[in-house]
Amino acid sequence: MSDIKVTPLGAGQDVGRSCILISLGGKNIMLDCGMHMGYNDDRRFPDFTYIAREGRLTEKINCVIISHFHLDHCGALPYMTEMVGYDGPVYMTHPTKAICPILLEDYRKITVERKGEVNFFTSEMIKTCMKKVITVNLHQVIQVDDDLEIKAYYAGHVLGAAMFQIRVGQSSVVYTGDYNMTPDRHLGAAWIDKCRPDLLITESTYATTIRDSKRCRERDFLKKVHCCVEKGGKVLIPVFALGRAQELCILLESYWDRMNLKVPIYFSLGLTEKANHYYKLYITWTSEKIKKTFVQRNMFEFKHIKPFDRAYIENPGPMVVFATPGMLHAGLSLQIFKRWAPNENNMVIMPGYCVAGTVGHRILNGARKIEMENKQIIEVKMAVEYMSFSAHADAKGIMQLISHCEPRNVLLVHGEGEKMVFLKNKIKQEFGVECYMPENGETSVIKVKHNIPLDTSLNLLKRQLVPADESEEPDPKHLKILHGALQMRGSRMQLTEPSVAFRELGLEEYELRFTCDITLEEEGSVSNTTDRIYRLLQREFPKCSVQFSNDGSINVGDSVIVKVSGEDDCKNILVSWSHQDEDIGSHIQRVLRPEQS
Repeated sequence: MSDIKVTPLGAGQDVGRSCILISLGGKNIMLDCGMHMGYNDDRRFPDFTYIAREGRLTEKINCVIISHFHLDHCGALPYMTEMVGYDGPVYMTHPTKAICPILLEDYRKITVERKGEVNFFTSEMIKTCMKKVITVNLHQVIQVDDDLEIKAYYAGHVLGAAMFQIRVGQSSVVYTGDYNMTPDRHLGAAWIDKCRPDLLITESTYATTIRDSKRCRERDFLKKVHCCVEKGGKVLIPVFALGRAQELCILLESYWDRMNLKVPIYFSLGLTEKANHYYKLYITWTSEKIKKTFVQRNMFEFKHIKPFDRAYIENPGPMVVFATPGMLHAGLSLQIFKRWAPNENNMVIMPGYCVAGTVGHRILNGARKIEMENKQIIEVKMAVEYMSFSAHADAKGIMQLISHCEPRNVLLVHGEGEKMVFLKNKIKQEFGVECYMPENGETSVIKVKHNIPLDTSLNLLKRQLVPADESEEPDPKHLKILHGALQMRGSRMQLTEPSVAFRELGLEEYELRFTCDITLEEEGSVSNTTDRIYRLLQREFPKCSVQFSNDGSINVGDSVIVKVSGEDDCKNILVSWSHQDEDIGSHIQRVLRPEQS
């Protein structure tokens, strides 16, 4: 039996700042290292002092795994490696490594150059941090060290997102990161082996939501956008640079084509080009439809969607603008919101989840007056719509993954506490497995019992399972004991013939033979002598099986470890024998009781 320990430093009964510590088989692994968009103080980053109050993190953590490029999963990485001090390996997929530094630098500019915050990582730190990254391919088994291995699986969600299986010996954990079980216009559905891990750590953002059909949501979205611009209003769609942005751009592009609309659509300047570059570069990570049509037509090259300039904010007339970031917590999207919010003809459509503390979260909860950091009050008269195009699995998708994966235990992260309770009860009821939902800083201990597989050599099976007498039929109802040498190879055990084991281990095999000619103190029959030896052996080796045979011999099974002490050393000798001659009894007595000889 071994324990798996899980401690969230972020995303424990919360969404944001994903950072999960797991300990299994003597190894410590950090899953994601994100920042919280709802805070601008120390709570923005995980509390790394929890891991190491003194000394460097490298001594405490065997490796860090980053599931995807969203900042709530990777935003604290440069801070941890360059400012706190971690020099160990960091694993992520190729697209994640390519896109991470772009988003980190974009956020750094907003935080440091525009807000003037201190104690934040620099551009140079981002570059140095990314040099520590080791990239992984899907389904590639990476040997972190002699005992620890990891394997990545396709997660959907965003370009390059991956679920990870972590294995140490017989213990295994699957961490989903963020994933989507439904394919969309530009990404496929998440997929993983039926790997039956000891523990599945799954996100639970939409723990109680079952979304309606994608087609209905798309139709509703297009109708609302069209209706707003037709009345001369402006539509703001806050998005992150890669992911839902591309999905909704493809949707609006095809609709504008069909309806022959001339209203301008804009995307944050520069990000469209970068996004298209990476989607071309990592086309194999996209959906089947995009891969098939890519040669004839690149669906990410839009004719209706143009780069946006900040000067356009004051332009009259209708327009649709995709602006970053996605939760209205900073940047261009917040700037546009402040300007357009007081006009009731305008509309903001929030296409995904908003973390508590962000402006997006506040307006979705009905706030009509927003106080900004500089004490400015924004009156929200524009229409506020929430339309879930978020690429997270809903409750149905989470249950689907559990059903396919068949874990022995489930642990929920990246969700709201109340919703987690509902999902936890549903998981226990439907699958009959234990489910955990620790808070930040709380450790869940998962007890795991393993059956150790045993390989048996074919020669040993043939020799010991085939009856000695060919006329004798094997009896399948009775267990057959196999006698051999048990060898441990890593996490595998093998039963082999003793002679083979001696040879493989480079040991010499010795055989001890002895004869004696001792007159018994009293005359007696063979049965008398056998009885004396039988009682002697029973007394000396009470834990061993001592049996009479029909021919008058005594069998001591299996083998006995006899400790022989001498003047210079002490040795353990492996002894096995059977009594065939009555005089041997006296010799056995002498061997077993040398002080009386």
